[in-house]
Order: sequence, then C-alpha cells, then structure tokens
Amino acid sequence: MTKISLSQAVIVEGRYDKIRLSSLLDGLILETNGFRIFKDREKLALIRALAHRRGIIILTDSDSAGFRIRQYIRSAISPQDRDKVYQAYIPEILGKEKRKAQPSKAGTLGVEGMPTQALLDTLKRAGIPMDGGSAPPAGDLTKADLFRDGLAGGPDSAALRRALMARLSLPPYLSANALLEVLNASVSRQEYEALMEALHAAGTESAEREETQ
Repeated sequence: MTKISLSQAVIVEGRYDKIRLSSLLDGLILETNGFRIFKDREKLALIRALAHRRGIIILTDSDSAGFRIRQYIRSAISPQDRDKVYQAYIPEILGKEKRKAQPSKAGTLGVEGMPTQALLDTLKRAGIPMDGGSAPPAGDLTKADLFRDGLAGGPDSAALRRALMARLSLPPYLSANALLEVLNASVSRQEYEALMEALHAAGTESAEREETQ
C-alpha cells in the first residue's frame, strides 16, 4: 500500500500508535506520551508551533483519557490557529490489541488496534487534505441547525446525536459543539439534511411499531 502524504503533523498518545500510523502515513507523527503532555512544556510549545506553521491532526483514542488529552491540546493552541487543528475521531470497535493481556477499561480498540480502513475513514471524516491537496471547503452548518433538528437543546437530543454518530462511525459521546465541528469537516449541507431525514424517519417508524404492539 502506498503511504498517504500529509503536510500536517499528527498528534497521537503513544509509541504503538505512532508505529501503527507510520505504516500508513508519510509525515511527522508526534507522541504526547499520554498524560505527560500536561507537564511537558517543550513538547506543547512544539505542538503550538506546528499548528501555526503547518497544522496538526489530533488522533487520540476515543476513551476518557484520549478526550482529556485532545481537549487539553486544542485549548493550548492559539485561537487564530485553531482552524488548522483537525479533530480525527476513531470509531468505537470492541476488542483488544494483540500485545495487551487485557482489553482497555472501555473494552474498545485504540488507535494502534484500528483496522487500516477504519483509520483511513477517520482521516477522511476529519476533512484532512490528502497527498498535499487543499482541504475541502468547510461546511456552513451552525448550532442553530442542530437546535432546529433536535440535536441540541431538547429532551431527546443526546439520543438523537448518538444515533447520528452511529451512522457516521463516530464515538457516541461527542458534545454538540464537537459534533458540529465534525459535520462541517465531513459532510455537505445536503448530506446532513439527508442523514437527518433518515434519522427522523427511523424514529417515526420505531414509535409506530411501539404503538401497534
């Protein structure tokens, strides 16, 4: 398989994540060494500089630790450079890595255990330009669209967001703001509206089946 060339630096949690991605990507891959990034000022300064000069891709595990590291790094980036920060979320896949005796606390695979196609799909969903190309145009969805479609602000919003994220192979606990960021990076308004129409139709059919039982 020909490696994918990326101009952005990829930020991962550990050595085995880096080894896994090195087989797929041609570019700079930087480790946070887990929570050590919280005290490593030099590495954080490097990540800030990389975000400013070439952009970064944050690709951490989709568990609580991975989300803490992801949020910490993004919050440390200068506001004027945050449009160069790509959020790449791996899907929830049950299992454990071969080198580990026990599965993770969440029981799901991390970056190092992701199948190749799942990793490639993760990068595409993040809207990352491949092989030096330009990034796709950002979507024009707003928080108002999420409110209108029941994805935010309503009693069933969390459940509807989870259903949408399942269709997009995203971890099920993204906030409304994080979901909006992913949607604008990966789908057009027309694709979003088609997804929402399908979700609402599925919800209506489910309610009708419950009424007839």
